[in-house]
Amino acid sequence: YPTWKRTLTRRAREAQMKRFCKAQAIQRRLEEIEVTFRELEQQGIKLEKLLRDEGGTPADQKTQWMNQLLYLVQKKNSLMSEESDLMIAVQELKLEEQQWQLDQKLRCYMNREESLKTPEERVAEQEILVQLLDVVNKRNVLIHIQEEKRLSEL
Repeated sequence: YPTWKRTLTRRAREAQMKRFCKAQAIQRRLEEIEVTFRELEQQGIKLEKLLRDEGGTPADQKTQWMNQLLYLVQKKNSLMSEESDLMIAVQELKLEEQQWQLDQKLRCYMNREESLKTPEERVAEQEILVQLLDVVNKRNVLIHIQEEKRLSEL
């Protein structure tokens, strides 16, 4: 029994650290995307000014600038899509953490002898179960959104 309990505790800590590291990586990537957005916007502003100001430039130059502008828009759209995916991943991590905490509370109640539980404990156990089901349903919705997005991109 003590070995079993230590193993569960260790696995719980490892899972929590894994979620924490994943959250940090997502945060770093979101910050990188933010910086890239600003850089793309500055480049886009420069290209727009060039296109508007240079009335007498050759058509080839204007076409090249227009292609660069379209490339910047495409890159920005790609980054927005990645940012959306990361925000969904953040929500999923939060729900995963919430599910783990509720699961721990529920296990405490379920490990008690049924005959020794008070009516308040039974009600609390049912409330936790309802909350746990709600979290699982929210995670399911997120997975469904990700799947729809993936299919629409194909």
